[in-house]
Amino acid sequence: MKTVNSMKLSFISKSVNESFARSAVASFLLPLDPTVAQIADVKTAVSEAVTNAIVHAYPDAFGTVYIEARLTDTGRAIIKIRDRGIGIPDIAKAMEPLYTTSTDERAGLGFAVMQSFTDKVKVRSTVGKGTTVTLEKLISRSEDGQK
Repeated sequence: MKTVNSMKLSFISKSVNESFARSAVASFLLPLDPTVAQIADVKTAVSEAVTNAIVHAYPDAFGTVYIEARLTDTGRAIIKIRDRGIGIPDIAKAMEPLYTTSTDERAGLGFAVMQSFTDKVKVRSTVGKGTTVTLEKLISRSEDGQK
């Protein structure tokens, strides 16, 4: 699998930047000629990952959210959302549906949503050093030309 294009992006962990992040990633995918549904899937998964970083990684201050994305010669989009926040002590527990550490009214479905809209979700985290969520999605061209 050879990388044919890549990009890096960083922004302050403010909730107003979530829509910017998902739109930037969606725009980056356009050379793969994705369907509307594929773009919506990726935007939803990126939105959840970025929101998790904003809400959970930096609970008492602003930090930086980093996105790296690459497109492969096989039509795969690989997107990494990373923070240098507080980290996740128990990744398996955090990925359980309905689990949240937030004191706000959160559904605890972020990872479940990411998994349902992508082909693969990988989470790496170190307490006190941050978390990286890697999303993978195969972007196949529409068979009948309809988007």
